[in-house]
Amino acid sequence: MMVKAALDAYIPRPDVRDRHETVVRAPADTVLDLARSFDMESIPLVHAIFWLRARILRSKRTEAERPRGLNTEALRAMGWGLLEEIPGRLFVAGAVCQPWLADVTFTPIPAETFASYAEPDRVKIAWTLEAEPLGPALSRFATETRVAATDAGARAKFRRYWRFAGFGIVAIRLLLVPRISRQAERRFRRGAKA
Repeated sequence: MMVKAALDAYIPRPDVRDRHETVVRAPADTVLDLARSFDMESIPLVHAIFWLRARILRSKRTEAERPRGLNTEALRAMGWGLLEEIPGRLFVAGAVCQPWLADVTFTPIPAETFASYAEPDRVKIAWTLEAEPLGPALSRFATETRVAATDAGARAKFRRYWRFAGFGIVAIRLLLVPRISRQAERRFRRGAKA
């Protein structure tokens, strides 16, 4: 599998691994292009999950300070670094952070030092957007996220955080994958008719 090898290079032994995939009736480059530009918060339930997390953790950020247009460019502006990219096929991003804090700061780490990064009291997170061609107008779209703590203290904090936040994070992926799939199919059908 193309991406398993890519994430193995950055987080070979994750504390958490979450993968979702589906078959899409559209070419891989159409699917990945749409996935990269897709605004996660355009799904009302995803917006609600982010809002609920902010309330539970008592975020100090005002609604106006929250990032908008959560696509790959907005996420990079928040601090996610590009680890690897194969145009039309693969996008891998990563950062280190302390996700248990109310107002998380994402710090990009260069791809060549991501796997060895070990500053205490942090977790490394890497995620993918993948589009594997299965035919001229058929592809497999997938997203995978891996998390690894840099030490035992961070692992304990992350496990406490994951007990309540994991459900929302997985729910976001479960909402995103089919929505991206449907929109990519619609985009492809419109383009084919033109």
